[in-house]
Amino acid sequence: MRSALLLLRLCVLPALCLLAVAAASAATAPDTMAQRMKACVACHGQEGRATNQGFLPRIAGKPAGYLYNQLVNFRDGKRRNATMAYLVDHMSDAYLREIAAYFSSIDLPYPPPHTTDAPAQTLARGEQLVRHGDAARGIPACASCHGAAMTGVAPAVPGLLGLPRDYLLAQFGAWRNGVRHAAMPDCMGEIARRLSAEDVTAMATWLSSQPVTQGAAVAASDAGKPSMECGSGPR
Repeated sequence: MRSALLLLRLCVLPALCLLAVAAASAATAPDTMAQRMKACVACHGQEGRATNQGFLPRIAGKPAGYLYNQLVNFRDGKRRNATMAYLVDHMSDAYLREIAAYFSSIDLPYPPPHTTDAPAQTLARGEQLVRHGDAARGIPACASCHGAAMTGVAPAVPGLLGLPRDYLLAQFGAWRNGVRHAAMPDCMGEIARRLSAEDVTAMATWLSSQPVTQGAAVAASDAGKPSMECGSGPR
């Protein structure tokens, strides 16, 4: 801090002064994961919290296996986002696992539900699909993979509550249109193609209208047979 103040006094040009102070501060920054992950804060919020609006998901507290899979997918082009691809392009698998473990370990409160005052009919249809699916059309319940509480299942299935409605709609669209992929068999891509636009809207509306209680935890790994085989899920 003293060196930064000294540089500030000695500087003649303001621009050079700011650069010098920034360099002095950077030299003393602690080498921790929290410090390294500062780049993530700009989009995902402080400590990966994000918000309950827009197109940016919460990553704090997500299963480490899921976060790792998504980082790999961005790096390898299975998910398309220029910023994420640039950030992880040259990162090793081992370092991506460290990042995933860091954000997975963060326990923060959830914001209030994003969606309010939605039509009762839409909410009822969304809840039906999330909890029970539609057997006649081969659509499994979301809860059969994401957990009865919809807070995720270890080691690699994410929770769906606490996410912005727009983000949920965007991801269903990405699965449906082949923009987002996962390890084969890509069960989410198949499910998304079986859903109508009305179904997707109803599910995103219901999910984003549900409160998440403090301390909502990822469920332990379910040893039961999944409703569909998914390449990114437990075998």
